[in-house]
Amino acid sequence: MALASSASQSAPDSRLKIGQVAEQSGLPVKTIRYYEEIGLLVPNVERSEAGYRLFDPGVLNRLAFIKRSQSLGLSLSEISDILLVHDDGHLPCRVARSRLEAKVQDISAQIEALQMLRDELMGVLSAWKDKPSADRIAATICPNIQREL
Repeated sequence: MALASSASQSAPDSRLKIGQVAEQSGLPVKTIRYYEEIGLLVPNVERSEAGYRLFDPGVLNRLAFIKRSQSLGLSLSEISDILLVHDDGHLPCRVARSRLEAKVQDISAQIEALQMLRDELMGVLSAWKDKPSADRIAATICPNIQREL
């Protein structure tokens, strides 16, 4: 499904300076500069003759998308992939869904690993001895942690 380009040719007076974009988006100027440097804002930013960044008002929607995508755990690289599909004029929802499904799988694996670690920690704590034997003290740094030698 092709989309209309979000980078409209705005009149020069409708362009936003970076401070205005920062204020309206709630992002620091430094973050906006970084996003521009790595190409996330390409269709929405130009340079004035004096070298100032001038942003199409559509950049605010793009920044909102980036912020929301990050809050869902997507990396800037993954977000860039999604934006490239959008910038090619296509609806990127299929790509976004694929990235989010992979994120759910990653989180599930992390939860499983954390549960295993929790169980191990509970086992160490349940076997904890405040006064281990002298030979265990001599052979270890902390006998409760170094149960098996």
